[in-house]
Amino acid sequence: MTSRPRIRIGVIGFGWMGQAHTRSYLRIPTLFPERSYDPELVMISDASAERIEQAVESFGFPHGSLDWNDVIANDDIDVVCICAPNMLHEPIAVAAAEAGKHVFCEKPVGGVPAQTVRIEAASRAAGVTTGVGYNYRWAPMVQYAKQLIEAGELGEITNYRGRFFSMYGADPMGLLSWRFMLGEAGHGVSTDILSHSVDLAHMLVGGIERVVGTGHTFIPERPLPKPGGTHYDRGEPGDPTGAVENEDYFGAMVVFDSGARGVFESSRSIVGPESQCAFEVYGTKGSLKWNLETMNELQLFLSSDAARGYTTVYAGDRYPYHGHFVPGDANAIGYEDLKVIEDFEFLSSVAADRQHQPGFAEAIDYVSVQDALLRSWESEKWETVSRLAPR
Repeated sequence: MTSRPRIRIGVIGFGWMGQAHTRSYLRIPTLFPERSYDPELVMISDASAERIEQAVESFGFPHGSLDWNDVIANDDIDVVCICAPNMLHEPIAVAAAEAGKHVFCEKPVGGVPAQTVRIEAASRAAGVTTGVGYNYRWAPMVQYAKQLIEAGELGEITNYRGRFFSMYGADPMGLLSWRFMLGEAGHGVSTDILSHSVDLAHMLVGGIERVVGTGHTFIPERPLPKPGGTHYDRGEPGDPTGAVENEDYFGAMVVFDSGARGVFESSRSIVGPESQCAFEVYGTKGSLKWNLETMNELQLFLSSDAARGYTTVYAGDRYPYHGHFVPGDANAIGYEDLKVIEDFEFLSSVAADRQHQPGFAEAIDYVSVQDALLRSWESEKWETVSRLAPR
């Protein structure tokens, strides 16, 4: 029997995302025989006693606490996984780093850019490994798109289109959960789903130099939340309401460092697209398209074979990590499989004592763009992207 070092994990926040990460830790030993470590669940923290009970009884955590500080103080924990609301990221992440624990935080690391900057600085000063939850990077077809671009198959990149359209906020009866509150989520879609689109562009095309953008809130009031609810829950006509405090929509035009031009849109209140995290990359020799809603497919056009038009490339075990889940071609994998890859990669970085990508440095890459976009929304002018740093 192979003896591997253990990486001992504490999870803070046991909603949908905390449960997804926990399932990932449990699945890693069954999917990655080449791993150099074994993940071990040590402690859970959540504001709900019911969720803690669920984590212990159904997921195998030995114990839990209503106070996240107990996770930080636990000397038997090596890694803290933060899945709490955005505005709680800063106190938890800073405390974890200062306690010498490696930190994985769901995107975008903080609710507003200034928080991300402080979190990154504290983690860098502590010398801990950091990771951020930009899990769409790990889709096999996205990894293949990256390979094609880096190999020059598309030629010089000239245009980029990125979008994340989701209906999670399209129903006016959707509850006023923490995601709609400035004090808990920070900004709206520019903090939430737009961050995924820009992060993918950073990975595929590179940095962004200048931006012009605008935001809007289409549904200004929502029914008040109920205990233990999520942003997928619904109220009824006549329920008491409260004001939405952040934006439903953001759109932008950008100029990349390379000179390529790009456009981005994100909306949580659009009707039609269910979870359309998508990009299109255009170059002098070809182009490609990917959409989360059909995440196991890539549309590829090469000018050397123009007569065929766009070709559908199906994911399969010849692409990165797909074969860890299913063999052959066109046998689909799903959303939580991307979380398993993400967690496997992060823990592998911890085990190797190396900084992970994407880590908190990549989180700064995004919020630097977000900061410029928010300034542009206010000024109604083009703004320069400057890398944010502690003041």
